[in-house]
Amino acid sequence: MGKVYEGGVPLVEVERSGFVEGWHRGSVIVLDAAGNPVASAGDVTGPIFARSSNKPMQAIGMLRAGLRLADPADLALVTASHYGEDFHVSRVRALLRSGGLTEAALRCPPDLPLDDAAKIASGGTPQRVYMNCSGKHSGMLLTCRAAGWAVEDYFQPDHPLQHRLNETIEEFAGESAAAMGVDGCGAPVLALSLTGLATAFRRLAEGVPGSLERSVADAMRAYPELVSGTNREDAQLMRAVPGLVSKVGAEGVWAAAVPGKGAVAIKIDDGAARARGPIMITALHRLGVPVNVPTLTEPALLGGGRRVGALHPLW
Repeated sequence: MGKVYEGGVPLVEVERSGFVEGWHRGSVIVLDAAGNPVASAGDVTGPIFARSSNKPMQAIGMLRAGLRLADPADLALVTASHYGEDFHVSRVRALLRSGGLTEAALRCPPDLPLDDAAKIASGGTPQRVYMNCSGKHSGMLLTCRAAGWAVEDYFQPDHPLQHRLNETIEEFAGESAAAMGVDGCGAPVLALSLTGLATAFRRLAEGVPGSLERSVADAMRAYPELVSGTNREDAQLMRAVPGLVSKVGAEGVWAAAVPGKGAVAIKIDDGAARARGPIMITALHRLGVPVNVPTLTEPALLGGGRRVGALHPLW
């Protein structure tokens, strides 16, 4: 058996009414603009499933395989873990129509929107188009159309599309994947070290004008709400820091990079999304990147509907 992820260290303290009621453990790596590690905690060389943080590199792989989108907003949606708001769903449907496809072609599972208001508006009926990865899956389908590949099995690990996407992820990470699994959306997911994930994001953010990676990064920067949702983590961070590229992943993963500054990759061991923000903010501060997003810096704990505590970074 190859190297395994050994787990992290206490990174975030959970304080309620002045009493510490718990901790979140995890790992984090900070690379400078040259790709050298400048700070870390926990295990940054053991493999973790990068989950949706791999999506920007998958989008680059789609472009390499022939995907062409007239509107950069559509490219941003291909990288997304969207919240199923109206502007997400209508654009996914338009993408599918542009390739002569219907929602039935999507192989991600039916789901409800992640956004609470959109979930209510959906009437409680799960649909594939609501699933947060439907933008990525639409991009995969259109890539297969462009390349002349079969669309029925586009999500299978032995499909030529998935081979291309995996090669791109490994190239940008500078390492071979330690494992392949099935992501929540049904498509393959690769296991990389946090160092490899941060390396990939540094290369994404530093893409030169005219390169495919630059087109993906610029689309994400221009349309951060399409990458995530209204007032969601990626949108908040990309709006707060000009030039930053950010993508969260399930199970407590988050990666981001700023041109000329460096990159960050985080894994919270228990998968708690709430613990990512405080560590991302402190990691960016170590790169000299000022960030003022209070909801990420010290997320509130509520009691009786009011703030009675917060999550505090320990690192």
